[in-house]
Amino acid sequence: MAERLMQEREHFAMNTILLIEDDSALKTGLSYALELEGYQVHSAPNMDQGKKLLQEEQAELLILDGNLPDGDGFQLCRAVKAERDMPVILLTARDMDKDELEGFEAGADDYIKKPFSLPVLFKRVEVALRNYRGSSMKYSDGFLYLDFEKLTAAKAGAALELTATEFKILALFLANEKQVITKSMFLEKIWDYEGNFVDEHVVPVNINRLRAKLEDENHKYIKTVYGIGYQWIKGEGRK
Repeated sequence: MAERLMQEREHFAMNTILLIEDDSALKTGLSYALELEGYQVHSAPNMDQGKKLLQEEQAELLILDGNLPDGDGFQLCRAVKAERDMPVILLTARDMDKDELEGFEAGADDYIKKPFSLPVLFKRVEVALRNYRGSSMKYSDGFLYLDFEKLTAAKAGAALELTATEFKILALFLANEKQVITKSMFLEKIWDYEGNFVDEHVVPVNINRLRAKLEDENHKYIKTVYGIGYQWIKGEGRK
């Protein structure tokens, strides 16, 4: 069951990649190739626009050129890793051993030298995302503990019984933190992604049941955005 849940979580997780590359032809071609592989790609030609995209988009992976017209990609890599928990792949023409070592010292998760093979790049993107997700299969805030691999949970130190569907709902929330998830998205990704008819009332019923299990007066996790859907609010107390 744990393996199936992990596969389903990867099915609905948002595979968004941010590409910062100043070579226009390479940026366009690589974006197109990654989109054909099923990723959503946002691209920028320089460091300044790349920083803006990092603030605006919830990307899962950054592919970063080492040499940018308005700054050093290695320095940007270091800054990103200091602020965000996301994998970074340096894609660069700097092919000396000392450059590669500098890239890893800057925090890069992988270092790919130009020219490169697209199939190899795709595989290394896949591995970087899988390793990142694998390190994120647990949630803990001191009150609520979730282990998505073992399908176990605890609240205030006491064991908490959750169904497989409830783990799927939680995985969808955590894969889309800070985003409002619509009822239709819940239906598509959890109950109805194979095209089977499901009553839309199944969403609020399951959300309310999950709230009753997770929350108390001081710990609120699921916010209703009326007329739209629901949002994960990380255990914040009621204001």
